[in-house]
Amino acid sequence: MTPALPHPLIDAPALRRALGGPQPPLVFDASFELSDPAAGARQYAQGHIPGARYVHLDLDLSAQPSEPHASGGRHPLPSREAFAQRLRAWGVRHDDTVVVYDRQGGMVGGRLWWMLRWCGHARVHVLDGGWAAWRAAGGEVAVGEPDAARTGAVGDFSLRQPLVHLCSVQEVAARLGDPTQTVVDARAAARYRGELEPLDPVAGHIPGALNRPYTDNFDADGRYKAPAQLRTVWHALLAGRDPHGVVVHCGSGVSAVPHVIAMTLAGLPAPTLMAGSWSEWCATPGLPCARSV
Repeated sequence: MTPALPHPLIDAPALRRALGGPQPPLVFDASFELSDPAAGARQYAQGHIPGARYVHLDLDLSAQPSEPHASGGRHPLPSREAFAQRLRAWGVRHDDTVVVYDRQGGMVGGRLWWMLRWCGHARVHVLDGGWAAWRAAGGEVAVGEPDAARTGAVGDFSLRQPLVHLCSVQEVAARLGDPTQTVVDARAAARYRGELEPLDPVAGHIPGALNRPYTDNFDADGRYKAPAQLRTVWHALLAGRDPHGVVVHCGSGVSAVPHVIAMTLAGLPAPTLMAGSWSEWCATPGLPCARSV
């Protein structure tokens, strides 16, 4: 029997205890604002979890023009090999426990969580509730530049079998209309309907896709809803469709990741991520785009 993966989340009190233990986790701050790409670094400098290293969505969690890509879109995935090199440069070791967080509802921290699991690293958790939960729990705050003791150290991270599922826009397109595939769009309802599109050149959605904004997975305090509640709402959304066939996407493969975590918490099969998402779909000649306005 395949062993169960570690829980995707960690709460702030548990993280505080772990950081004071004999083998503290490696912590990454992935705060990022789509409308202001420099904001996350400023937020980090103003206050972060002691020892946390800052990672930038555009520069660290996306493929650069000279690198091989594993997806297209506005935030293309680097290849697993290229990302493993970054992890080693950040000092990540194969036996590390990693904790990720942000200030944007868990979507960018979730991207790093997903990428680590895609590279085969099981011991990675998202801080439930992010920075706000850390502060509410009385967690210590560091300011200024990175102060991690391991800064400059080289890790021994190596690739293992992926622990999450990735698919391309071409694979999704080839199965449009197949009842065994259910596409779930994680963007806000107005973007899904095509009423507005602030980021991509075409408004609308993939024909047949269901809409569930990623924010619907969270309580008012920014933490994930209880597993039983998530299970109920996801079953209602799928309405009898096979959960094994769910493919999730968003605008650029970032805010769809909370759906992966939410379905996992609900005890359902982890969905496949179409990382190129709407930004790659709508820019690919010949792929259909629908609107419901």
